[in-house]
Amino acid sequence: MMHKVSIKPQWTISDAEGQDLPVKVLELLRQVHDHGSLSGACKASGASYRHAWNLIRQGEQQIDAPLLKMERGKGSTLTPLGEKFVWAGHRITARLTPILETLASELEIEIGRVLAAGTETIRVHASHGFAIEKLLASLQKDNVSVERKYVSSQEAAASLHQGNCDLAGFHLPIGDLEARAYHHYTRWLNVRHSRIIHITTRRQGLMVAPGNPLKIYDVADLIRKDVRFVNRQNGSGTRFLLECLLSKEGIDSKRIAGFEQGEFTHAAVAAYVASGMADVGFGLETPARRFKLDFFPICSERYFLLCNDAFLAQPQLQAVLKILNDPEYKKAVNQLPGYDASRCGQIDTIPKAFPSYAAHKNF
Repeated sequence: MMHKVSIKPQWTISDAEGQDLPVKVLELLRQVHDHGSLSGACKASGASYRHAWNLIRQGEQQIDAPLLKMERGKGSTLTPLGEKFVWAGHRITARLTPILETLASELEIEIGRVLAAGTETIRVHASHGFAIEKLLASLQKDNVSVERKYVSSQEAAASLHQGNCDLAGFHLPIGDLEARAYHHYTRWLNVRHSRIIHITTRRQGLMVAPGNPLKIYDVADLIRKDVRFVNRQNGSGTRFLLECLLSKEGIDSKRIAGFEQGEFTHAAVAAYVASGMADVGFGLETPARRFKLDFFPICSERYFLLCNDAFLAQPQLQAVLKILNDPEYKKAVNQLPGYDASRCGQIDTIPKAFPSYAAHKNF
């Protein structure tokens, strides 16, 4: 039986005397934001209104600034400072969760080696995404020993090539950018022995504030002087995709304010925009919808697992394929905004997955 290690990000703020603001106050502010008012937060959580107000007053006294404001007809809502506290929590969670999950996985494996010597472990190095996140959670639920590590698409493909993992998760655009992106990865692919396992197609595009106040509709708008952009980190597949889009349009990335500001996950980009720290980000539709942002699709891409043909017969991979071909898993992925799992679980050779490029001279 697998033992699960869980590491959760948590933050607080201290006053001049070094006293931490209670975590319960920050959690209550998040609930007010989610439910629109203090009364809505109390109703959802089952807490008494009086107790909630006492917590808020305690926090306000400690911070020496208001966290809630009363408005006729609206009840109690967050002040700008209260909003900042909420978005600080969102950004911390979005940025750190994949890193902490990777660390937790390493600890699980170390502990598991002591408790259950000889247990076979499947090593998955993958670009972070919501479908792969669900797959790894399902494997753990089925007591499959998984060493998961969230890395960039480039790092994942290189890791498999070097023998440091069993499955590499990465993504390539569909359409006229596919050739350039595909050739970017050819150094880590083997036309005879590499196998592609399809998981999903998904939409990438621009995340902007609700109502799109700055009228940002395509990548050409990113160079405007009034637009602040937040990017993904160097080496990520999404950043590479954006660079391809900019090159296609003849746009110099140096003209984009914030292009070098990189976040580690799509959710972190969405949180950055939703908090008002940037006007636009480029990433997946799912986090944009979760943070109530407007989303303008630019292109679609396929997310794969890459493995070597010799690994196909291994029982660990059969456990992966069982989940990928499970109708419930496909249903869960299809419910993610912008995702389509219709080819989920299908295994292809390199020539079959990319017939237009199979005869490339690099092979």
